[in-house]
Amino acid sequence: MSTSDLAVILPRVIIVSRRSLRKNKFVDFVGEYHLDLIVGYGAVPVIVPRVSGVHTLLHSFEPIHGVLLCEGEDIDPSLYEDEESNLSKEELEEIRRLHASDTAIDKEKDTIELSLAKLCLERNIPYLGICRGSQILNVACGGTLYQDIGKELTKSCVQEKKVVHMDYDNYDGHRHVVEIVKETPLHHWFKDSLEDDMEIRVNSYHHQGVKRLAQRFEPMAFAPDGLIEGFYDPDAYNPEEGKFIMGLQFHPERMRKANSDEFDYPGCTAAYKEFVKAVVAYQKKLNSTTKVPQSLELDKELEKKRNVIVRSFSLARNLYEGGDNTSQLKESDLRPGADFLESNIALSLQQENRLKQMGATVRNASSYMGRLKKNEEREKVARFLMGKMTIEQLSDLNLFYHMMGQICSEMLENKIQNAN
Repeated sequence: MSTSDLAVILPRVIIVSRRSLRKNKFVDFVGEYHLDLIVGYGAVPVIVPRVSGVHTLLHSFEPIHGVLLCEGEDIDPSLYEDEESNLSKEELEEIRRLHASDTAIDKEKDTIELSLAKLCLERNIPYLGICRGSQILNVACGGTLYQDIGKELTKSCVQEKKVVHMDYDNYDGHRHVVEIVKETPLHHWFKDSLEDDMEIRVNSYHHQGVKRLAQRFEPMAFAPDGLIEGFYDPDAYNPEEGKFIMGLQFHPERMRKANSDEFDYPGCTAAYKEFVKAVVAYQKKLNSTTKVPQSLELDKELEKKRNVIVRSFSLARNLYEGGDNTSQLKESDLRPGADFLESNIALSLQQENRLKQMGATVRNASSYMGRLKKNEEREKVARFLMGKMTIEQLSDLNLFYHMMGQICSEMLENKIQNAN
């Protein structure tokens, strides 16, 4: 695999799945509109499954060039309440009854998404939060939420300002007015559709929302009842430079005319377009900080060994993809790559443990272990080479050779079984 092959990796956008019960088993899913728009604008969606313990494995999803968090259940109130709730037990029971599908707290999903939101804030990774994703962003920055808009906000509004934010009988067709704040990203995206009143009609699928907006954010839109429908960090918004931190309470990806894929407004897709623009810019910025120099300062011996290993990798990949050129290859051509694989200590230990567990006596086990002890020079060359590679290059290389390692494991097991 050549460096040029490794360099054409599309930016990766992390999305956490939501789970639903189907046939007594949980099924993980992400709405297709999110995925279509991310792919359509030139990024790759990488879905993090809502599985117990996955929050401890988030480093395995690196490199992360952007994070999109969208719908899901209510966020655990203990994560944002800074004062006693003014809701009575009877009111809380009524809320659970009215919004049964949303009030089942998913603490694992909370942990996963809060971890990702904080990671974005620490590294300035582009972040787009839709609906629950906007609430997660606000909570991650110290903001609070209404546990139920109807009980805490709407009941105190005068009649003409009351807003229905959730209509179960007209889920996709329901709309309500929001007023967009001037000179914000939303203003620029929807400017061709705005009149003097600065209003558009948006969809709405939520019974919770931002109560106290975290200090770093500025509102972009308000519903008539005063609820914040969009916000962003003005100090972290410049898509051309890879900066994008934003939350939208409504779903622009679903603002489509009945029985059609035509959007309500031309600006509906702008959030995704600008988000992916920031993701692409962030990837380029990340690559530039870890870019492989055009001319590596290697001595002749190291350069020769590097070229042999890289050529072996390339031949192995071509063999795997083509599958019918074995007659043209010599074992000596593939040997450097095989030796390099053996230097993977984790794989070696795994194979050694498997040998012990199976109680197998392999004829050449002693010579195999002997080769492992002589890997210091090969490992030195490999570490030097990989130390000059970008995160994306290492990730792609790791994925390919993880696959090759699995194939080696299968072949080894077959040979052990045949030997016994």
